[in-house]
Order: sequence, then structure tokens, then C-alpha cells
Amino acid sequence: MTTELWPGKAYPLGATFDGYGTNFSVFSEVAEKVELCIFHTKTREERIPLPEVSGFVWHGYAPDIAPGTRYGFRVHGPYDPAKGLRCNPNKLLLDPYAKTVVGDLTWDEAIFGYRFGNPDGPMNTRNSARYVPRGVVTQPFFDWGNDAAPRTPWHETVIYEAHVKGLTMQHPAVPEHQRGTYSGLAHPAVVEHLVDLGVTAIELLPVHRFIHEHHLVEQGLKDYW
Repeated sequence: MTTELWPGKAYPLGATFDGYGTNFSVFSEVAEKVELCIFHTKTREERIPLPEVSGFVWHGYAPDIAPGTRYGFRVHGPYDPAKGLRCNPNKLLLDPYAKTVVGDLTWDEAIFGYRFGNPDGPMNTRNSARYVPRGVVTQPFFDWGNDAAPRTPWHETVIYEAHVKGLTMQHPAVPEHQRGTYSGLAHPAVVEHLVDLGVTAIELLPVHRFIHEHHLVEQGLKDYW
């Protein structure tokens, strides 16, 4: 299978499915070429150069790419660490505007643009694809049914700030397999606790995908959230 790319649009940034195909766009002020990497299977990668650039935004439209497709980018350009330039097409890059991310990061030397012990030395040419997460094209359309925002007046609003993991990990009424997850947060026991406190809204942090810090992983630990 060969993916066809049309010029597409510079905005919105990221991967945007319109019901027929997907527009891809990513910003780079120094790139000389940007490749869209489509993963048809876990290991089979197709690389297609983005055909257009508008104001440092590289873009292309793939008429046959649907939600569920996994992808990343590779950037060709100058490699001069002393000037802060580290373009390295051997490294699969995660879309900074990806709406869904799958896969885990493995702290292997291949994910770094340099060799250990020589951060300003020659480029590390190992392929990082097997060690890094990938973006996923998402379905932007959703039927909310009869669901609606509660529209609580501001003068009656009580906001509770919490981490999903911190609020649920040690809660005795939450099943162990749901602790530290959004399902655990929605468990009736947690909801009842918040209602009893008079809470009307929860502010969660962080809600985006994150990677546990390397020095914690080395100690067998994970971030609190």
C-alpha cells in the first residue's frame, strides 16, 4: 500500500480527520524536508515527504488515512549542536499536537540524537522508532446524546484540584484494577466523597500523556500523578 499525499493545509496543526481523509501539519523553522511516517503495522513504516511548506509549517493531506492510523515525523536538516540545531531523520518524532498517543518510551540510547558521553559530538544514527510512542489519528466527531454541561453558577462553584492517581490509588472502595485511572475517578465511591465535600467541579493535572522521569525509573519509582 502506498499512501497518496496532496498539498493540504497548514492549519490546524497536527493530524485532522475531516470525514474523508487526514490533514497533517507540523512546524519547523529549520527543516529542509519533513517525512510523514505511517505505520501500517507495528514494524512496517511508510515514509512520505510532506509536499508543501507555508510559513515554516510543513503539511500534506492523505485522502485514505482514517482514525486509528499511527504516525510520526522525521525531520531532515542541519545538525550542528553548537548552534542548537539537531535535525536527525534517524529519530521518529512524536507530533506535538497529537490528540492520542500509543506506545511506551524505552530509555535506550537510540532515542537520543547523540552517543552517551558525547552530547555535542557526531549524530547518533540509530533508528529510534521501536523505542518511542506514536501519534494516532483520532475521530473528531462524537455524539453526546442527552449529555450537557451542568452550568453551575460561578458563585456556587467549588473546584477541587487533584491528580487522577493521587485521588484514587489508595482509595479502599475503588477496585484495584481501576486505581490510578479515569475509571477509578468516576467510581461511585469517589463521586460520593466529592459530593459530600460540596465539590461541583474537578480540575485535573496533568491530563496529557507524560513520561516518567528517567532518574525515577532507574530507582524503580514513578511520578506521583
